[in-house]
Amino acid sequence: MDKGKSVMGAGRRWAVEFTDNSTSHSSRDIADPPGFTRASLEQDDSAVSKQKKDAEANWKAQKAWEVAQAPFKNLFMMAFMMWMAGSTVHLFSIGITFSALLQPINAIRGVVGVFAPYKDNKVDLVVPKLVYIALNLVGLGLGVYKLNTLGLLPTHVSDWVSSLPPAQEVEYAGGGFPIY
Repeated sequence: MDKGKSVMGAGRRWAVEFTDNSTSHSSRDIADPPGFTRASLEQDDSAVSKQKKDAEANWKAQKAWEVAQAPFKNLFMMAFMMWMAGSTVHLFSIGITFSALLQPINAIRGVVGVFAPYKDNKVDLVVPKLVYIALNLVGLGLGVYKLNTLGLLPTHVSDWVSSLPPAQEVEYAGGGFPIY
Protein backbone atom coordinates (compact mmCIF):
# COMPACT_ATOMS: atom_id res chain seq x y z
CA MET A 1 0.00 0.00 0.00
CA ASP A 2 1.28 3.46 -0.92
CA LYS A 3 1.94 5.98 1.74
CA GLY A 4 -0.90 8.52 2.12
CA LYS A 5 -3.49 6.43 0.28
CA SER A 6 -6.27 4.69 2.11
CA VAL A 7 -8.10 1.49 1.48
CA MET A 8 -11.90 1.44 1.39
CA GLY A 9 -13.14 1.54 4.92
CA ALA A 10 -9.80 2.50 6.42
CA GLY A 11 -9.02 6.16 7.05
CA ARG A 12 -5.74 7.98 7.16
CA ARG A 13 -3.72 7.78 10.26
CA TRP A 14 -3.79 11.49 11.06
CA ALA A 15 -7.14 12.39 9.41
CA VAL A 16 -9.90 13.87 11.51
CA GLU A 17 -13.51 13.19 10.66
CA PHE A 18 -15.69 16.27 11.24
CA THR A 19 -18.99 14.76 10.23
CA ASP A 20 -20.99 12.83 12.75
CA ASN A 21 -22.44 9.73 11.15
CA SER A 22 -24.43 8.68 14.18
CA THR A 23 -28.18 9.05 13.93
CA SER A 24 -28.70 9.79 17.60
CA HIS A 25 -28.13 13.54 17.17
CA SER A 26 -29.56 15.76 14.50
CA SER A 27 -28.83 19.41 13.86
CA ARG A 28 -32.19 20.38 15.36
CA ASP A 29 -31.42 18.63 18.63
CA ILE A 30 -28.53 20.96 19.33
CA ALA A 31 -29.64 24.22 20.90
CA ASP A 32 -28.82 27.50 19.20
CA PRO A 33 -26.26 29.68 20.95
CA PRO A 34 -27.56 32.55 23.09
CA GLY A 35 -28.75 35.51 20.98
CA PHE A 36 -29.03 33.48 17.76
CA THR A 37 -32.33 32.56 16.17
CA ARG A 38 -32.82 30.90 12.83
CA ALA A 39 -35.73 33.22 12.03
CA SER A 40 -33.44 36.27 12.17
CA LEU A 41 -31.03 34.55 9.76
CA GLU A 42 -33.85 33.92 7.27
CA GLN A 43 -35.04 37.53 7.65
CA ASP A 44 -31.52 38.81 6.96
CA ASP A 45 -31.33 36.66 3.83
CA SER A 46 -34.70 37.95 2.62
CA ALA A 47 -33.68 41.57 3.36
CA VAL A 48 -30.44 41.17 1.41
CA SER A 49 -32.32 39.49 -1.42
CA LYS A 50 -34.87 42.31 -1.47
CA GLN A 51 -32.09 44.93 -1.52
CA LYS A 52 -30.44 43.13 -4.44
CA LYS A 53 -33.72 43.01 -6.35
CA ASP A 54 -34.38 46.70 -5.64
CA ALA A 55 -30.86 47.64 -6.74
CA GLU A 56 -31.27 45.62 -9.93
CA ALA A 57 -34.65 47.24 -10.63
CA ASN A 58 -33.14 50.71 -10.11
CA TRP A 59 -30.27 49.85 -12.44
CA LYS A 60 -32.68 48.59 -15.11
CA ALA A 61 -34.81 51.74 -14.80
CA GLN A 62 -31.72 53.96 -15.12
CA LYS A 63 -30.47 52.07 -18.19
CA ALA A 64 -33.94 52.20 -19.75
CA TRP A 65 -33.92 56.00 -19.39
CA GLU A 66 -30.46 56.17 -20.97
CA VAL A 67 -31.69 54.14 -23.93
CA ALA A 68 -34.81 56.32 -24.17
CA GLN A 69 -32.74 59.52 -24.37
CA ALA A 70 -30.19 58.13 -26.86
CA PRO A 71 -32.03 59.41 -29.98
CA PHE A 72 -31.66 62.97 -28.65
CA LYS A 73 -27.91 62.83 -29.31
CA ASN A 74 -28.56 61.61 -32.83
CA LEU A 75 -30.93 64.49 -33.62
CA PHE A 76 -28.25 67.19 -33.60
CA MET A 77 -25.84 65.11 -35.65
CA MET A 78 -28.49 64.33 -38.25
CA ALA A 79 -29.64 67.97 -38.40
CA PHE A 80 -26.05 69.12 -38.94
CA MET A 81 -25.51 66.55 -41.68
CA MET A 82 -28.71 67.61 -43.45
CA TRP A 83 -27.68 71.25 -43.19
CA MET A 84 -24.25 70.46 -44.63
CA ALA A 85 -25.85 68.53 -47.52
CA GLY A 86 -27.45 71.73 -48.78
CA SER A 87 -30.80 72.34 -50.41
CA THR A 88 -30.04 71.20 -53.93
CA VAL A 89 -31.21 67.85 -55.17
CA HIS A 90 -28.23 65.58 -55.68
CA LEU A 91 -27.14 62.12 -54.59
CA PHE A 92 -25.57 63.09 -51.25
CA SER A 93 -28.49 65.19 -50.02
CA ILE A 94 -31.03 62.54 -51.03
CA GLY A 95 -28.99 59.82 -49.30
CA ILE A 96 -28.75 61.83 -46.08
CA THR A 97 -32.47 62.60 -46.23
CA PHE A 98 -33.54 59.00 -46.70
CA SER A 99 -31.17 57.95 -43.93
CA ALA A 100 -32.84 60.54 -41.69
CA LEU A 101 -36.20 59.02 -42.60
CA LEU A 102 -35.32 55.33 -42.28
CA GLN A 103 -33.41 55.42 -38.98
CA PRO A 104 -36.37 56.67 -36.88
CA ILE A 105 -38.81 54.36 -38.65
CA ASN A 106 -36.66 51.31 -37.92
CA ALA A 107 -36.11 52.49 -34.33
CA ILE A 108 -39.86 52.86 -33.75
CA ARG A 109 -40.50 49.43 -35.26
CA GLY A 110 -37.94 47.86 -32.91
CA VAL A 111 -38.91 49.63 -29.68
CA VAL A 112 -39.98 46.38 -27.98
CA GLY A 113 -36.65 44.71 -28.72
CA VAL A 114 -34.66 47.72 -27.54
CA PHE A 115 -36.31 47.71 -24.12
CA ALA A 116 -36.50 43.90 -23.75
CA PRO A 117 -33.34 43.62 -21.57
CA TYR A 118 -34.83 46.06 -19.06
CA LYS A 119 -38.21 44.37 -18.69
CA ASP A 120 -39.00 43.69 -15.04
CA ASN A 121 -42.10 43.63 -12.86
CA LYS A 122 -40.72 46.48 -10.75
CA VAL A 123 -39.64 48.68 -13.67
CA ASP A 124 -42.22 50.78 -15.50
CA LEU A 125 -41.09 51.07 -19.13
CA VAL A 126 -44.11 52.92 -20.52
CA VAL A 127 -42.72 56.45 -20.07
CA PRO A 128 -39.20 55.63 -21.37
CA LYS A 129 -40.76 53.94 -24.41
CA LEU A 130 -42.94 57.01 -25.07
CA VAL A 131 -39.92 59.32 -24.78
CA TYR A 132 -37.97 57.06 -27.16
CA ILE A 133 -40.82 57.09 -29.68
CA ALA A 134 -41.30 60.87 -29.36
CA LEU A 135 -37.62 61.59 -29.99
CA ASN A 136 -37.64 59.31 -33.01
CA LEU A 137 -40.75 61.08 -34.32
CA VAL A 138 -38.86 64.39 -34.02
CA GLY A 139 -36.07 62.80 -36.10
CA LEU A 140 -38.66 61.68 -38.64
CA GLY A 141 -40.01 65.23 -38.73
CA LEU A 142 -36.49 66.51 -39.52
CA GLY A 143 -36.35 64.13 -42.47
CA VAL A 144 -39.75 65.25 -43.76
CA TYR A 145 -38.70 68.90 -43.37
CA LYS A 146 -35.57 68.18 -45.42
CA LEU A 147 -37.72 66.53 -48.11
CA ASN A 148 -39.82 69.69 -48.19
CA THR A 149 -36.77 71.98 -48.48
CA LEU A 150 -35.48 69.85 -51.36
CA GLY A 151 -38.84 70.31 -53.08
CA LEU A 152 -39.58 66.59 -53.15
CA LEU A 153 -42.90 66.81 -51.31
CA PRO A 154 -45.98 67.66 -53.37
CA THR A 155 -47.14 70.72 -51.43
CA HIS A 156 -48.25 73.07 -54.23
CA VAL A 157 -51.23 72.90 -56.56
CA SER A 158 -48.91 72.71 -59.54
CA ASP A 159 -47.60 69.39 -58.23
CA TRP A 160 -51.07 67.90 -58.68
CA VAL A 161 -51.98 69.31 -62.09
CA SER A 162 -51.85 65.94 -63.82
CA SER A 163 -54.47 64.53 -61.46
CA LEU A 164 -56.88 67.49 -61.71
CA PRO A 165 -59.86 67.17 -64.03
CA PRO A 166 -59.85 69.47 -67.02
CA ALA A 167 -61.59 72.79 -66.45
CA GLN A 168 -65.17 73.07 -67.69
CA GLU A 169 -65.83 75.52 -70.42
CA VAL A 170 -67.87 78.40 -69.15
CA GLU A 171 -68.20 80.42 -72.36
CA TYR A 172 -68.42 79.57 -75.97
CA ALA A 173 -66.95 81.83 -78.51
CA GLY A 174 -68.50 81.74 -81.89
CA GLY A 175 -67.23 83.84 -84.70
CA GLY A 176 -68.76 87.10 -85.75
CA PHE A 177 -71.38 87.72 -88.41
CA PRO A 178 -70.52 86.31 -91.75
CA ILE A 179 -69.93 88.94 -94.38
CA TYR A 180 -71.00 88.15 -97.97
